Amino acid sequence: MDHAPSNEEHIANAALGQGVGYGIVLGLGGAFALGMILVTFILRRYNREVQTSEMFNTAGRTVKSGLVASAVVSSWTWAATLLQSTGVCYRYGVSGPFWYASGATVQILLFATLAIELKRRAPNAHTYLEIIKARYGTFAHIVFLVFGLATNILVSLMLIVGGSATVNALTGMHTIAAIYLLPVGVVAYTMVGGLRATILTDWAHTFILLVIIIIFALTTYASHDVLGSPAAVYDLLVQAAARHPVAGNKDGSYLTMQSREGAIFFVINIVGNFGTVFLDNGYYNKAIAASPVHALPGYILGGLCWFAIPWLTATTLGLTALAMENTPWFPTFPERMADADVSAGLVLPFAAVALLGKGGAIATLLIVFMAVTSATSSQLIAVSTICTYDLYRTYINPSASGKRLIWTSHAVVIGYGLFIATFSVGLWYAGISMGYLYVMMGVIISSAVLPAALSLVWAGQNKWAASLSPIIGLVCALIAWLVTAKKECGSLDVACTGSNYPMLAGNVAALLSPVVLIGIFTLIFGIDKYDWKSMMEIRKGDDHDLVNAAGVDPEEIPGVREESPAEFEEEQKKLQRAGKISKTATAVLTLALLVLWPMPMYGSGYIFSKPFFTGWVTIGIIWIFCSFIGVGLFPIFESRATLARTCNNIYRDITGKSHPKTIHAQMLEGEGTPGDVTPTDKAGTKEVIGVV
Repeated sequence: MDHAPSNEEHIANAALGQGVGYGIVLGLGGAFALGMILVTFILRRYNREVQTSEMFNTAGRTVKSGLVASAVVSSWTWAATLLQSTGVCYRYGVSGPFWYASGATVQILLFATLAIELKRRAPNAHTYLEIIKARYGTFAHIVFLVFGLATNILVSLMLIVGGSATVNALTGMHTIAAIYLLPVGVVAYTMVGGLRATILTDWAHTFILLVIIIIFALTTYASHDVLGSPAAVYDLLVQAAARHPVAGNKDGSYLTMQSREGAIFFVINIVGNFGTVFLDNGYYNKAIAASPVHALPGYILGGLCWFAIPWLTATTLGLTALAMENTPWFPTFPERMADADVSAGLVLPFAAVALLGKGGAIATLLIVFMAVTSATSSQLIAVSTICTYDLYRTYINPSASGKRLIWTSHAVVIGYGLFIATFSVGLWYAGISMGYLYVMMGVIISSAVLPAALSLVWAGQNKWAASLSPIIGLVCALIAWLVTAKKECGSLDVACTGSNYPMLAGNVAALLSPVVLIGIFTLIFGIDKYDWKSMMEIRKGDDHDLVNAAGVDPEEIPGVREESPAEFEEEQKKLQRAGKISKTATAVLTLALLVLWPMPMYGSGYIFSKPFFTGWVTIGIIWIFCSFIGVGLFPIFESRATLARTCNNIYRDITGKSHPKTIHAQMLEGEGTPGDVTPTDKAGTKEVIGVV
């Protein structure tokens, strides 16, 4: 990999100019930051919202299902979602997008059960690490603290490394400049609005992302001069397989689910993504932020809507690259793409340029920017809550005031943004790509998945099983990974250790070794009889100093208001019912996506016919439109009353017809309490965040 500064030839050949790159990276980032400052002002002026530590880190625990779903989709739509999925399609054909999508959807669906258990067993928690501390004590807490932060660091690195490579390829903007500038706007709006800012910008990013994916799909399969229909794409894929058949695919075809290397990637993908969901505090943040009655539908809807994004994006642009790479419109013509470029995630931008020229380059830059910044914001909040509550409040200042907690959160957001950018520069110089990080992450973190999940669902796991299984599992995974690499290639360089078989061995060892280890430690130390009470004792941040300074009644502030015993009991009943539903729903959906749908086609070695391929693409396009409705339009509909009331209050204030103090008095008198989730459940002024 050439790490020299971008030269004149590269800049001249880039689809867009450097000015466009700087304009989008800095301009859009600044626009979102200014937008969040405006939203924060509106919420403070018209909804009497105060930026407490609880609001900054949990969004008041009152977010509705539509925004939870869009936040899940946005957080799970990394640069790798778009770039890596398109790369595996280029390598393995139609199986790649499906293996990527199904292998990364089931974790979100299964996490819905953990989200319910988290809200039921630890309603005041800010991170899942607080739960580990409450149940097992300090040693286990430190172990999972290391694994949790490692997860966030790996995900953040993938986002910045993959995004900067794409910006460089499309605009000629220097990679190091892109690495440092991409997080700037994200850090700014995350500092201003906290988790609420993350969730609101998640919705905006997801909306734009889905619109652009739909444009790509309809252009490829309906209106393009060279492609323009599934039948035309099918014919070109048959020709591509004749020119360069795929080793390990049935008859070398790109149009079959039976792909040996694709199946290996499928296993690596499943294992690695368990770690990046179950150990990423960002997903627990979303669960914590959700209103109790909205957590389950939010995660189920989010998982199902997300599936279409990598599946259709890769089925569109990955196959476009294969179909058009022997035409003059493709950037590498007459050569095929180099493997290093595929690993760096450049299949998508090259295909977009071939498909739509400069328009495709701009669209790619936009969706990659959206994916990188929204997911990075989630990582910033995830690390901020860990450092604030699991480090600062737990070990440094247990009696920290709300003001001090907010200050700590802000400092961590800035410091982590700078740290991750600097780390990414080091990886760039070392030649480590996004693709390498993606398949390697499971080796590093997945040994903590099972112990973490059992901490919320099984009372019998003892502290030694929870504490030691991740450590020993990591050692087993590293040995399996490196020994297999040495045996396969005879060396331990980046190319060898990043190949499929060593990564497969390391990932599987990481995820499955705790199954044996937990059993051994349970036999040695016995089955625990945990009563779940210590989790209930986790306390919220003390924000009375901030509330008093703002002159607001604490009962009006989400996250500060105390629930009555009757309200708590009612929520517990609903969460127990949701837990039963989630176990059944997630089991059925997981079985469908991993077994019932793909395995018959894999086992039979079926090669898609032209009508079958047309139907396959059509289902993908219908699904992406459903996703757009589910996470693009539904949040607006769900929060229509709050939006209408806020817009009306702004109009009345601007025209001088009413003052905010009058508006607040009317709201408190019952003219309209802002955003009650379930009026039959709770009276009062507890606001549920819809769109504002």
